[in-house]
Amino acid sequence: WTVLPMSLLRFWTWEHFSSGVMANRPAVLMQLVASAYAVAEKAGTIVQKVLQSGELGIVEKSGANDLQTLADRLVQKSICASLSKSFPKVTIIGEEELPAEAVEEDLIENGQSSLILQKSCPDQYASLKEEELVVWVDPLDGTKEYTEGLLDHVTVLIGIAYGGTAIAGVINQPFYNYQMGAGASLGRTLWGVLGLGAFGFQLQEVPDGKRIITTTRSHSNKLVIDAVQAMEPHDVIRVGGAGNKIIQLVEGKASAYVFASPGCKKWDTCAPEAILHAVGGKLTDMHGNAYTYDANVKHMNSAGVLAALRNHEYYLSRVPQAVLQALPSN
Repeated sequence: WTVLPMSLLRFWTWEHFSSGVMANRPAVLMQLVASAYAVAEKAGTIVQKVLQSGELGIVEKSGANDLQTLADRLVQKSICASLSKSFPKVTIIGEEELPAEAVEEDLIENGQSSLILQKSCPDQYASLKEEELVVWVDPLDGTKEYTEGLLDHVTVLIGIAYGGTAIAGVINQPFYNYQMGAGASLGRTLWGVLGLGAFGFQLQEVPDGKRIITTTRSHSNKLVIDAVQAMEPHDVIRVGGAGNKIIQLVEGKASAYVFASPGCKKWDTCAPEAILHAVGGKLTDMHGNAYTYDANVKHMNSAGVLAALRNHEYYLSRVPQAVLQALPSN
């Protein structure tokens, strides 16, 4: 036996303990996703409570198709304040332009999803630092539908980007199952990370050879209609919310999401794109070019959105030349 001096023993023990803690500490990306999951769940509860109160606090931002409600405002404050508190070096960009003000303590969520923390971070993202990550927040995707009672269209979106690429996303559906009655479990949260997969739903595909297009419900125009018809669809679904449309793709309700118009913003597509890409799908502009999500990029997706779980190339090949000419690529 070798007897070590107490000072050396203390040093050896602390060094090994601290290195063990560092080795077992989840990667920053997984911590951020785990926090975003918990924050999104809280956001879903806020959205439900505002609706139950009957006081939606609706204001028009730029017209009747561009609304903001109390739920939009409270959820953005909750998400941004909660994530900023836990990850002060992460850049967070939210849809709503809100005044700088103190955030009520009951809007802050400090929790994290233990299930997400237990999953291994993909190697390519394991050493990312907070300051390298950008979070895009849509506090209430499908606000117009929310005000009209089309609750299954509504989602809360938190997307995470690195190097301009959407690498992780969290989508909360506050009213999932709302039509099933009082006994049903209300709401759910989907999430995904590139290289790891996507969770919280059952991945399904539209049967081979069937073309079902999902597109905008309230922002249609001639370009959108022409692009949809050029896909030779067997059926067309018109619904609200980019998050809702991507969920339709991954759950086999639609085979492509076609929106040949400006209108969608980066906070609409970052989280849905990450989840779609995590299961092998593809989201681009109408020219087939990827959108980028770095902090300084313009917010508008000016060349539209074309997304599919499978056969993206087919849908891209069908886009009319007149549509491409009308939508200059970024």
